[in-house]
Amino acid sequence: MHGRTSRAWWSVAPNRITCSRFKAELKLAKTLKRLAKFEALIIDDIAYVQQNREEMEVLFTLLAERYERGSVMLSSNLPFSQWEQIFKDPMTTAAAIDRLVHHCVILELNVKSYRMEQAKKAKK
Repeated sequence: MHGRTSRAWWSVAPNRITCSRFKAELKLAKTLKRLAKFEALIIDDIAYVQQNREEMEVLFTLLAERYERGSVMLSSNLPFSQWEQIFKDPMTTAAAIDRLVHHCVILELNVKSYRMEQAKKAKK
């Protein structure tokens, strides 16, 4: 496996029930240990579906565990200034952003949605 990296892809929306169950069934530590084996963790659509506070606590725990231990690639449709909508608490929001932006590269894409463009073309 020379030259290859191990990575995990995780979309927040379909995993929201799983997040709550991890915490409720005390499987969070085991899952974090399993995810720690990956060099990069890709978290897609962090703000696409509204999560409850408990689910966001699980996500914060994941980010805190990954901090300075492994790469995280994250996509969001919200700027950092609106992330309190995600984490539901100003202190948790600030702590999450702090961990993410330390040693990071931010790619901000201000482009039109390609899905919207395709839908418009299909209507014509």
